Amino acid sequence: MSVIPRAEAGHFYAVGTGPGAPDLLTVRAVNLIRTAGVIIAPRSEKADESLVMLSIRDLIGRQEVVTHVYPMQRDLKKTQQSWTPIAALVASRCREGKAVVQATIGDPLLYSTSGYLLPLLADQMPADRLHVVPGICAFQAVASRLGMPLALQEDRVLIMPATDLNEVEAALDRCETLVLYKAGRHLRGLADLLERKGLAGKAHLVCNAEQGDREFVTDDLRQAADGQHGYLATIIIHVGRRGWANGGISQAT
Repeated sequence: MSVIPRAEAGHFYAVGTGPGAPDLLTVRAVNLIRTAGVIIAPRSEKADESLVMLSIRDLIGRQEVVTHVYPMQRDLKKTQQSWTPIAALVASRCREGKAVVQATIGDPLLYSTSGYLLPLLADQMPADRLHVVPGICAFQAVASRLGMPLALQEDRVLIMPATDLNEVEAALDRCETLVLYKAGRHLRGLADLLERKGLAGKAHLVCNAEQGDREFVTDDLRQAADGQHGYLATIIIHVGRRGWANGGISQAT
């Protein structure tokens, strides 16, 4: 039987907690969060609470919890600067012999705040004391919620933000499945684009996947555009199927 991992003194762990449901945390994530001395919990400046804390609160005991409010703006310099004091705090706690976990929704390496914190820590801590623990991504949870395969045979899957509709239009011609993150503010424009491309019935929107009563699911982007849907809005567009490369012809499904 394998040894159940514990958070090791002086080490940092970027831990993905999945889409939000506590029972979708991995065993490793649960054990590291429970045994860490310090928990870093990111919170958007536009949110009233840290989403990640909702999924891990039952795992919190005597750990020191540091909630970091980060800016939600398209300014790389300000975003990086906001994480500089947190990196210093993490490095300090690790030097004191504490294990530190940054808990983050989804996976630490896909549109995650860990992507800003890890490079800063790489300049302050040995590489063998920095760890990344994967979590279930929103697009995986959404695909499971819909019960639709993301890819078959030699289909191409493309993941991107929905923030530039020209880029989205170009992407539709380069894949069989398009996954769009950060879609909440762009639903009306996306609906127009998909109608123009003949794909209006191929898009599926899920907001706050696996977050209980907060979850919202629809195939009607235009109707959804009239509501208030936040940052955690994911769309999966099934453009078609590529089939096998040798003689495979893309077929709309």
